[in-house]
Amino acid sequence: MPPASETSRTYDTVIVGGGHNGLVAAAYLARAGRSVLVLERLARTGGAAVSTRPFAGVDARLSRYSYLVSLLPRKIVRDLGLNFRVRGRTISSYTPVERGGRPTGLLIGGGERRIREAFERLTGGKEEYQAWQRFYGMTGRVAERVFPTLTEPLPTREELRRRIDDEAAWRALFEEPIGVAIEENFTDDLVRGVVLTDALIGTFADAHDPSLRQNRCFLYHVIGGGTGAWDVPVGGMGALTDALAAAARAAGAVLATGHEAVRIETDGHTAEVAYRTADGEGAVGARNVLVNASPQELAVLTGDPAPEPAEGAQLKVNMLLKRLPRLRDTAVDPREAFSGTFHVAEGYGQLATAHAEAAAGRLPSAPPSEIYCHSLTDPTILGRDLVERGYQTLTLFGLHTPARLFDADHDAVRGQLLKSTVAQLDAHLAEPLVDCLALDADGRPCIEAKTPLDLERDLRLPGGNIFHRDLTWPYAQDGAGRWGVETRHANVLLCGAGAVRGGGVSGVPGHNAAMAVLKGE
Repeated sequence: MPPASETSRTYDTVIVGGGHNGLVAAAYLARAGRSVLVLERLARTGGAAVSTRPFAGVDARLSRYSYLVSLLPRKIVRDLGLNFRVRGRTISSYTPVERGGRPTGLLIGGGERRIREAFERLTGGKEEYQAWQRFYGMTGRVAERVFPTLTEPLPTREELRRRIDDEAAWRALFEEPIGVAIEENFTDDLVRGVVLTDALIGTFADAHDPSLRQNRCFLYHVIGGGTGAWDVPVGGMGALTDALAAAARAAGAVLATGHEAVRIETDGHTAEVAYRTADGEGAVGARNVLVNASPQELAVLTGDPAPEPAEGAQLKVNMLLKRLPRLRDTAVDPREAFSGTFHVAEGYGQLATAHAEAAAGRLPSAPPSEIYCHSLTDPTILGRDLVERGYQTLTLFGLHTPARLFDADHDAVRGQLLKSTVAQLDAHLAEPLVDCLALDADGRPCIEAKTPLDLERDLRLPGGNIFHRDLTWPYAQDGAGRWGVETRHANVLLCGAGAVRGGGVSGVPGHNAAMAVLKGE
């Protein structure tokens, strides 16, 4: 915590919230010579992009909440001189299934020949692989054109449409429910499900939802880096926010942890931010205020009407294993299957059923989830002893579990959901997952589960929504402003995931809020 004198002066910019976007903005503004104060409620910066050791006495530093990187522009890493790296995954995904009474699956990765053979093994022909190539060739071309715009002033809808220059792609991604394109291009239920999962990460929607919220989610999941690749942060997600905090401090920004902002008063030219700490209350002046929090929290701070409530819909499970479990599908090495995204109960029909059950107020009978092993790509997150003994991490992300399902009896429902989710995985394993779990220093299995309500309590994500609200189209709409971070107050900007083009670990709202300040002067 900085001395009181550091939080009693007037700054060029006060940033409310020290998540990764707030730190990106702080670093850009401080490097431009502006005086910057970051007020962070928690005892450390990083928000949802942190690494922790969740299991007592175990030297495993896990990405506790957010866990993969795709949307972070290399431009931000270069501009801020960050000591941060990612590693690509050689395997994109593995999806197990039982067909004809035997275990099989689809492994995507390891080169074109292996992928083609994997499709033929699953489907018995060449058509689905050819469709896969055509479809992802299309999304790849869209990614090349759209991703660079994320750190530019917002284009209009027509400007983005002209930039994409592909009417079939525009219709498939921006105008019709993504289910239409999936059903037109693919016939195999499992292949359709693998494609659809990118539209449902943290998004509670059906493939044919007329709101197209699933399309917006799909778009952000296939444009990252201009390729759609999802990479592993070396050292865990906390390595990114540690590097950002170091860059902000080195440039002169003051990071005040344990400081909770409670009110923003502004006349559009100058502002005052009131805060409280364990020792009392205070206030600090600013020319500009950037809010690295949800739109709901922004409304509370400014006294404006609150937007519609958000709702999260995911289960996050962190695990440490003594060894990777063996698979029923013996044609696949577990080290390959778990190094990419391991899809469980994510066939197209299964996803539709799970959504319908949850929409009716019931836990999915076959909860869909996806799993990957960080330590296979980046063993540095484990202590040397654990590496030598063959320990591995597993991260599970469950779909279609909206926050409303946990309202009645949170802990009981969480336990029931975790049990049934693991059971779906066990159906594809040659040994129960529980037999592979490591034990912590107190003899407890190394497994923790976080529901939307846990995320709301721990991180103040509204409704546990990992994007703060439904994702937005990456173009200008009414009231979006030039950079997509503007609010009704001229000198108060929203730099969190709820900004236009927010969501994911991207730093894009932080970058754009900083540009709005610097280029608006």
